Amino acid sequence: MIVMKFGGTSVEDATAIRRLTAIVRNQIDRQPVVAVSAMGKTTNGLLECARLAAEDNLTEALRKLESIALHHHNTVSQLAPADEVESLKMALEERFDGIRNALHEIAEIGEVSSEYSDTISANGELLSSTVVAAAFRGDGIDGRWFDIRQAMKTNAEFTRAAVDFTATDPLLKDLFAPALAEGGVPVTQGFIGSTGEGRTTTIGRGGSDYSAAIIGAALDAEEIQIWTDVDGIMTTDPGIVPESAKVRIISFAEASELAYFGARVLHPSTLLPAMKNDIPVRVCNSRRHEVEGTAIVRTAPQSRALAKAIAFKRGITIVNVASDRMLMAYGFLAKIFEVFARHETPVDMVATSEVSVSMTLDDTRNLEAILTDLRAFGEVKVETDQALICVVGDRLKYTPGLAAKIFSGLSDINVSMISHGASAINVSFIVDGDEVERAVRALHQTLFEVLDEETFALAN
Repeated sequence: MIVMKFGGTSVEDATAIRRLTAIVRNQIDRQPVVAVSAMGKTTNGLLECARLAAEDNLTEALRKLESIALHHHNTVSQLAPADEVESLKMALEERFDGIRNALHEIAEIGEVSSEYSDTISANGELLSSTVVAAAFRGDGIDGRWFDIRQAMKTNAEFTRAAVDFTATDPLLKDLFAPALAEGGVPVTQGFIGSTGEGRTTTIGRGGSDYSAAIIGAALDAEEIQIWTDVDGIMTTDPGIVPESAKVRIISFAEASELAYFGARVLHPSTLLPAMKNDIPVRVCNSRRHEVEGTAIVRTAPQSRALAKAIAFKRGITIVNVASDRMLMAYGFLAKIFEVFARHETPVDMVATSEVSVSMTLDDTRNLEAILTDLRAFGEVKVETDQALICVVGDRLKYTPGLAAKIFSGLSDINVSMISHGASAINVSFIVDGDEVERAVRALHQTLFEVLDEETFALAN
């Protein structure tokens, strides 16, 4: 059994869904469970409708919603079995009626609460999965629609809910087992779940990949496939370095570092359930299904290149705390990090000296409250519009002269907060946000002079 997750561009219209159907048919003997994202930009569109309703522009919100509804109706008309089209349109319209009612309620309240945000945005996946299951049946595949909310149980932290694995894992097995035993192809949703009381939640933007990994781990899948609109994990962003190469095979540890530090192919949490159960993950291009993609495995062959890939995050904020009280003091850092824990804000990088500590953040929603609390410890300074660059590879720890190699190409770029050692496969540092593209291009030229065919494939 395999899990196949298809992103928004893979289900954006009838043409894309036909490609998806062909991909699934080619692997039908592997008993696929299919999880899908919302069609194209549907989630953004639905949230825009909610925003407009909250701003007392209900007429425009409903008009925009009609455009989304029309696209779904037209797509199902092109793909579903002829004898199902009308009943499916009624089912879709019933869901859109629910959205309309929610928009009226938001307009009356005048704001989009986090729970309403989840209620609205979850419909994108519920709608697209209905269309995809119908497209399967229209092509002779026994597509069976399942509401993942029956099994994906979370806490009530709306817009970024945490999954309750103790409750979820057995429910997922029970949900899909009968259909798989009968030769059916389950079609379900990524991104969404529900509380124990049945209130709809989401597990964060990009959470569809994570959902697929959770399903795969619960069902002990032989492979988890992430189908997107790129050929796989690249040595860096091709938009910045057009000559970047595809990474054919990479370890869980390396891919996790890349995902966390900005590579957009995978959601940062995706690999955790797969790593725990040692399930290979493959990243593939639904528009070029013949391309092999990138395999993510427990242990990957060591490459001749110094690194596997370069990732980066823009919009980084550095918080510096300086205090003479740090000198020879026990527990000072613990107290500082308690502030970030209290405000539920993760820290990416840390650098310390005898009397100061610097930390990087990419989530600044609670920054003002954090700064207020930190000022109790000493002088606090903030630097904004920074970028974090991360070089990842399993050779980094054991290559003499690595630092000289990396930073020789950056001699005219100011670099700060260099970190290596916390992870043996990661060298990270900070540059000014305006310099990130130039720095990435220089690094790529330096680090990927030699590419072995076992690990890399040039883009074609």
